[in-house]
Amino acid sequence: MNIRRAEERDMEVIDRLLFQVAAIHHEGRPDLFKPASKKYTDGQLRALIHDDSRPIFVAEDGGEVLGYAFCVFQQHIGNNHLTDIKTLYIDDLCVEEKSRGKHVGTALYNAVLDFARANGCYNVTLNVWSCNESARKFYESLGLVPQKIGMEKIL
Repeated sequence: MNIRRAEERDMEVIDRLLFQVAAIHHEGRPDLFKPASKKYTDGQLRALIHDDSRPIFVAEDGGEVLGYAFCVFQQHIGNNHLTDIKTLYIDDLCVEEKSRGKHVGTALYNAVLDFARANGCYNVTLNVWSCNESARKFYESLGLVPQKIGMEKIL
């Protein structure tokens, strides 16, 4: 398996995976997530692929893309309250349904960690929806722990 930066030629597969993630979110929270939607338009995805401040990685095997990790560099320079550590935030990580359980997600995550270390990051963070228990368990198995908890009261 090879982990590399996403390229425009990967857009069709990434789009399919974006729909898979959106379906999981819609199933868990139909009050928040639209059905049959995706997080980024094709134009936005194309721009992200070329944005070094928001690297996208894909896992491929035999030329077939099996998953992706969307990342974003974050830093709060000059903030009155927060230190100016450099963080690599995983905005989205998805593995093709048929490839789950085959360590593709772990390989993507480890590649993100290596990339973050090589780029002087202090930490790697992500958010996971509470309705996505399998994702939460996966991230916990990789050693991630809660950093903060978002709460809500539906009115």
